[in-house]
Amino acid sequence: MDIESCLERCSRCELLEESEIAALCYRYKETLLDAPNMAQLASPITVVGDIHGQFQDLVELFRVAGPCPSTNFLFLGDYVDRGSHSVETMAFLVCLAVRFPARITLLRGNHETRQITQVYGFYAECVKKYGDATVWREFTDLFDFFPLAALVDNSIFCVHGGLSPSLLTLDQLKLIDRFREIPSEGAMADMVWSDPDPIREGFNQSNRGAGFTFGADVVERFCDVNRLLHVLRAHQLCMEGYQVLFGATLSTVWSAPNYCYRCGNLASVLEIGASSSVDFFFNVFGPAPPDASLGPLKDPPPD
Repeated sequence: MDIESCLERCSRCELLEESEIAALCYRYKETLLDAPNMAQLASPITVVGDIHGQFQDLVELFRVAGPCPSTNFLFLGDYVDRGSHSVETMAFLVCLAVRFPARITLLRGNHETRQITQVYGFYAECVKKYGDATVWREFTDLFDFFPLAALVDNSIFCVHGGLSPSLLTLDQLKLIDRFREIPSEGAMADMVWSDPDPIREGFNQSNRGAGFTFGADVVERFCDVNRLLHVLRAHQLCMEGYQVLFGATLSTVWSAPNYCYRCGNLASVLEIGASSSVDFFFNVFGPAPPDASLGPLKDPPPD
């Protein structure tokens, strides 16, 4: 596999051959096999929320935030489903991660599963573009290898969804067997499904049907026990591109502008500077200009 050729074609939103996807996923699995459940990262770094197959907006994101490898990136998951170019988005990001492993980290989101991708578009897109489900299987097998969280500067805990009543310390996270489909309950599920609740304290049942909602007291306790300054996550649409809660101890970053090509929201990336304290800048951006070469954008499957 010629990784430079693959990367160049992916950057133009061209489909890779099925054999190239298989080789690419194999190479990245080799990298991730010995990686910990929680990646240890350092600032400066740019953190990215949900992308959901919006390839044009991913290109716009790199224009706004700076290209890889010039900029260090941490992606918080949900690369596929709903958007029109989930295959191209996933291939591009994995190419970057294989080519620049020290510069880009991909975490797992709740959409990086076999079950969810069969409902919200990625499976159907793979079959449509390749004629069968082989590419879908390659990517969904790869998802089992993705880390579940990251720790920036030993003080900023980064995860796709949120916290869990089954996860009180970072040491407990290290013991999770992540090399599998995300289960329906437990710490692994909660980390990709849970949401903060600005009103209620404690853990409460989520209306998503998985994970929990958690209050300011939960975040405060988790930060105190683990000597953290901040919890950073994605997973929830923010009309302004981001949201800061709980006395600035938790932030949500959302990186898919005009989500589903109809929500009218802004997007952002969070730029964490190299500082002795939390140095945050939410770099807000809107949708990319339409690219006629990619064809018409289509509404995603209904919820």
